[in-house]
Amino acid sequence: MKTVLAIRHVAFEDLGSFAPVLADRGYAIQYQEAGGDDLTALDPLANDLLVVLGGPIGVYEEQAYPFINDELRLLRARLVAGRPTIGVCLGGQMMARALGAKVYPGGHKEIGWKPLTLTGAGHASPLAAFADGAPALHWHGDTFDLPEGATLLASTGLYPHQAFTWGNHALALQFHIETTASGLERWFIGHACEIASTPGLDVPTLRAETARYALEAEARGQQCLHAWLDQAGL
Repeated sequence: MKTVLAIRHVAFEDLGSFAPVLADRGYAIQYQEAGGDDLTALDPLANDLLVVLGGPIGVYEEQAYPFINDELRLLRARLVAGRPTIGVCLGGQMMARALGAKVYPGGHKEIGWKPLTLTGAGHASPLAAFADGAPALHWHGDTFDLPEGATLLASTGLYPHQAFTWGNHALALQFHIETTASGLERWFIGHACEIASTPGLDVPTLRAETARYALEAEARGQQCLHAWLDQAGL
C-alpha cells in the first residue's frame, strides 16, 4: 500500500478534505505531531508522499520551537531527492525556507475567503480549478521570497507569493484548499485569540463566509489534489 505522512502542528489543522482523496487512491495515512513526535527519527525518503500542514507559528521562530530545524532538515533532504511533497500555509513556508528562501512577517493578516490571481503557469497547473475567481481560504500573516528555481503559480493583492512548484514533485501553497466547512468550526475555536486581535475580523463573519464558500472550495481543492497526484505520477 502507498503511504502518506502528514506533519501536523496543531490538531485541528489536519488533512481535511485531502484525506478521502488519498484514501480513495490507496494511501495509508499517518500523522506525525510536530513538537511531540521525534522528527529526527523519520526517514525523509520513506513515504510516497509527504504533506506538511499549517500552524500558527513562524518558520523563523526556531529558537522558541527547536523542532523547526528538524523539520527543515527533513524537508530539505526530501526535496533535494525529488520525493513528492506538498506544503500548506506554514508547510509551504517551510518548503520555501528549506529551499534557501527567506520567510518573514508580511505586515498584514490575510484571513478569510478571497480569490487568487493565477500566473500563466498557474493556469496550466492543478490550481486551474480556482482560475475563475472562486474564493479560497487564506489564514496567514507571514510571507516568503520565491526560492531559486521555483515557478510562481498564484498571488493576491496583499501577498504576491501564494503558491509555487519546484520541479514536478513539490507544491507549496500559502492558502488552504484542504479545509472543510465542518472542520473550520474547530479553527474558529483554536484561533480565537488571533481572530479577536485582528481588526475587522470576527467569528460570525468568518462563519457566514464559510457557509457561502466552503463546500464549493472543498470540491475544487479535491480536484486540485487529484490533478497534482496525476501530474506527479502518484
